[in-house]
Amino acid sequence: MKKTKTSLFDKRPLQGLSVCFDLDGTLVDTAPDLVRVTNEVISARGHGPVDYRKARAAVGYGSRRMITDALADVNDHATEAEVDAMQAEFLSRYADTLDQLSRPFAGVEPTLARLTVLGAELSVCTNKPGWLARPLLEKLALDQYFIRTIGGDEPPQKKPSAGHIFTTAGHRNSARIVMVGDSWPDMRAAQNAGVHAILMTYGYTPLPQIRLRADTRLSRFRDIVPTLLARYH
Repeated sequence: MKKTKTSLFDKRPLQGLSVCFDLDGTLVDTAPDLVRVTNEVISARGHGPVDYRKARAAVGYGSRRMITDALADVNDHATEAEVDAMQAEFLSRYADTLDQLSRPFAGVEPTLARLTVLGAELSVCTNKPGWLARPLLEKLALDQYFIRTIGGDEPPQKKPSAGHIFTTAGHRNSARIVMVGDSWPDMRAAQNAGVHAILMTYGYTPLPQIRLRADTRLSRFRDIVPTLLARYH
């Protein structure tokens, strides 16, 4: 019997699929370092540590939100100029120690490696400034899996803008793009772009997850592979 020749495409069933990942709360548990630096910054104004769970939930909204939330909790009515200065200090401190406590979530590295073997094109779509996102990925040896990383300071508009996803994917074929994230900016950007949205339920969000209107919800990173194979192969 004549054997059927297996094509390269058959061996790489996710060929042509662009998978965009959020960073904080999706790929890497960065909250320990972000909350640590928040505490360092507000301590200069005589405040004690923030509520960790509450601060963790706000990570996806950026450093300024973490600072203003921390100040609001202690009724510190800082001026915009003071908050600007605190944010600048936050970013400086964080840049120097961004991998002190942060680690990839369980299953991240083997899953990224498997997706690459299957032919998917992986990118990072994060509202974290690119000049912080790329060094963090490098320090954690995750940068090798991504063809590009687009931070929130780099496209004309960041998430929840659809443009951030399209810039990260490198094309606008929404049927061949997946957004994987953990919070409202990720899911809303996916909805705006018309791409499939996967919510990682272990991540950072102050909103009830049911309100995020994800197409798929997963509690384990390693479940991304069978989910994508079932949908796209």
